[in-house]
Amino acid sequence: MAQAVAMGAVLQCSCGMTPSTMIVTPENKVMQNTPMANIMDHIPFKNILPFGLCNSLANPAVAAATAAAFGVLTPMPCVPSIPAPWIPSAPTVLLANKPILTDSCKVMCMWAGVISVTSPGQIPVQVKG
Repeated sequence: MAQAVAMGAVLQCSCGMTPSTMIVTPENKVMQNTPMANIMDHIPFKNILPFGLCNSLANPAVAAATAAAFGVLTPMPCVPSIPAPWIPSAPTVLLANKPILTDSCKVMCMWAGVISVTSPGQIPVQVKG
């Protein structure tokens, strides 16, 4: 079962070298212990922070640095470019009239990276009655 993504979730890009953190701003107006995200929370530097260095040759900065190094792959700082929302896995569960973001959702970076959720930012709690 997929878990809802909350503020502080850990994200990973297939072309990035370090994990990143999900930032959820309060306009969704749903608060549990932390703000919850929907599929429209995909804006670079607002919701998705950089992933350290990028090693995708589709990224013009990486391609230029690699060409300058005579073909030796030269990673450059990550600047996410995410033009489309997350691909929803639970389209019937809405948050602020948009599908909720779950830990099984993915989003594509324009520089060929696939961004996924590695930790949803919340810990399930079992209550024994």
